[in-house]
Amino acid sequence: MLEDQTTAASAAPWPAAYPQGYAVVDVETTGLSRDDRIISAAVYRLDARGEVEDHWYTLVNPERDPGPVWIHGLTNDVLEGAPLFKDIAEEFATRLDGRVLVAHNAVFDWSMIAREYARAERTAPVRQRLCTIALSKELGLPLPNHKLESLAAHFGVVQRNAHHALDDARVLAEAFRPSLRAAASGGVRLPLLECRPLTEWTDGAARIGRQGSAPSSSSYGGGGTWRPSRKRQPCPYPNPGRYEPGKQLKQGMRVAFSGDTSVDRELLEDRAVEAGLHIATSLSRLTSVLVTNDPDSYTSKAVKAKQYGTPVIDEAAFGQLLRDVAPASDG
Repeated sequence: MLEDQTTAASAAPWPAAYPQGYAVVDVETTGLSRDDRIISAAVYRLDARGEVEDHWYTLVNPERDPGPVWIHGLTNDVLEGAPLFKDIAEEFATRLDGRVLVAHNAVFDWSMIAREYARAERTAPVRQRLCTIALSKELGLPLPNHKLESLAAHFGVVQRNAHHALDDARVLAEAFRPSLRAAASGGVRLPLLECRPLTEWTDGAARIGRQGSAPSSSSYGGGGTWRPSRKRQPCPYPNPGRYEPGKQLKQGMRVAFSGDTSVDRELLEDRAVEAGLHIATSLSRLTSVLVTNDPDSYTSKAVKAKQYGTPVIDEAAFGQLLRDVAPASDG
């Protein structure tokens, strides 16, 4: 089956709009919060058709507790002599430069990388990313779940050392190549998303701004805290009820957000408000839809969404739906 897909892809004309190169990335971290740090990183550089050009791996001294050692196996003793991120930032950048960043749950890897570059007072040379979870959905792969091990098993890729950045990056590169070729043969549009740069000040507050412009006035505090809440004008439209998958969002719908987003949360909320949606700070039975990139997390909103049967969509789907929000019903 895989050989048939590869043969079909090689016979079909390669889509001209596809990127010219990819950087398949995996990072291991001290945790999942905004103040957590990268402790190892790996990059497989691929050409336009997914063939491996080279690979690179490094440990990184996080200058703090390494976090869940039972997962990644990297102890204080192992990391003590490792370089700081600022010392490997240049080499890392050369691996990313001019390529699309590819990762499994790419919003997480990109967020961690962007923050590390901000701490080093630099900008990662990445403009687009591709999440292999999103690509597997576009391809309609019959996976039991969206874990890397399931994607690997589908393509017959053997994992040798799970949660080791180099092996995870290798596994993902080997699974991405047939995915890319299947997409090319089927004329599938790749789910590419913008990577917004991050800047950070000495007080530890991090901000997301547009490339080449001043950052927005919103900020995220250190210690994994969210930005200060902001008062908004009440939504002028009545709540039309829950979002129905496959249909449009409608003005007045109550939208809640949970977890990390690649686009600054305030920018997402501003776009939603401009489209006529109501921003819900908590989740209730009246919430129309929950936007989250990690629906299986145990945040209070994700848990309540499952309890109430609230529809859940990811950030990419929400961004698409925002382009065409249905007007509120008359009367």
